[in-house]
Amino acid sequence: MKKRIPLNIQIFYGIGVSYAIVDQIFAQWILYFYLPPENSGLKPFLAPALISLALALSRLVDMVSDPVVGYLSDRFNSKWGRRIPFIAIGAIPLSLSTVAFFYPPRTSEMSTFIYLAIVGSLFFVFYTIVGAPYNALIPEIGSTSEERLDLSTWQSVFRLIYSAVAMILPGALIKIIGNGNPLVGIRGMVMILSIISAIGILITVFLVPEKKYSRPVENKSHIKHILKEVLKDKNFRYYLLGMMFFFVGFNSLRAMMNYYVEDIMGYGKEMITVASALLFGFSALFFYPINKLSKKYGYRKLMLLSLVMLGVLTLLMIFLGRGIPAKYGFVIFALLGVPISGAAFIFPPAMMSDLSDKISIKIGDRIEGVCFGIQGFFLKMAFLISIVTLPLMLVLKGVGEVTKFGIYSSALFSVVSFVVSYIFYFKYKE
Repeated sequence: MKKRIPLNIQIFYGIGVSYAIVDQIFAQWILYFYLPPENSGLKPFLAPALISLALALSRLVDMVSDPVVGYLSDRFNSKWGRRIPFIAIGAIPLSLSTVAFFYPPRTSEMSTFIYLAIVGSLFFVFYTIVGAPYNALIPEIGSTSEERLDLSTWQSVFRLIYSAVAMILPGALIKIIGNGNPLVGIRGMVMILSIISAIGILITVFLVPEKKYSRPVENKSHIKHILKEVLKDKNFRYYLLGMMFFFVGFNSLRAMMNYYVEDIMGYGKEMITVASALLFGFSALFFYPINKLSKKYGYRKLMLLSLVMLGVLTLLMIFLGRGIPAKYGFVIFALLGVPISGAAFIFPPAMMSDLSDKISIKIGDRIEGVCFGIQGFFLKMAFLISIVTLPLMLVLKGVGEVTKFGIYSSALFSVVSFVVSYIFYFKYKE
């Protein structure tokens, strides 16, 4: 039987999640660039407190934009569809703002602070203009739960590929481009990866015929009524809170990897590539099994199991170099890829697609954009919590410099976040 959405369209859709590259750059390299490790060859650009404040301000701007962009894409209509035009508009500005992060002025600390806050705000607004409509395409063109899971799986496959590219290539690119100069190397690396990000997004824009597969809509509800109905759903709230605290822990874990490899395990930048390859390689191995298991058992049970595994493995990281030999860190990174496969990649878009579809049917209005916008708000809240907390935790028992105690404390912070996430997902009823 021929599928309603053919395989090539599913793949073209998945390719568009290339904005995961700039997401990874932000998560792994912004803090590293502005507050570098002792052995990095870079000098700090800002005090930890000012980094936290600048990024917190930009996150506040970002959080407001999520439901607004979602609502506007729900109400928009054109011959190209509701979502594709937004993705097209945001693609190139998103890449440009990513590069801009790495060219801060050095005239004064205040000028650097203002620059980081403004560039951060622009980055997150364009990220929302691309990301919220892109995710809303899943329930937009997927009319059944199985279609939505398949689209989510292809998105996850490419998200993993792009995240792996953004974690594995930087070490080599910095070395080749910089030729001993880490500042030049990092800037060149970011430019190349940002170009790849824009190309992937534009492939989806030009090759996914949204109008052909989407269902006709007639939106009539006001944003206030929509938000009231959506947030009234208890299951929706439990899902959002569980997802938010998971990503608080996961974002912190991603940002810590560089510090763990260099300062705890004692390896050079090239071994960051090895650690990333292990994590994402093992994650890729479990995409297909998780897709099949999800169709049989649902998302909740697998999510709870994933959180238990994440909590235990992250707890083991606290003992690396003090009880557990540092070299076993690579084993831990590999095993972390197993629960991350579903929890970070497949489950969030698939679960939100099903939730948004059910709520749309309930209130008699197509509101997928708003639902994904609200999810984006909580995702950004997770980023805000982690990016404000990490710079302060990493320098614990130090004088403005990253310490081993601070790195271990950050790992414990991730463990606590996974525990809180488990509590909310346990309350979630599938």
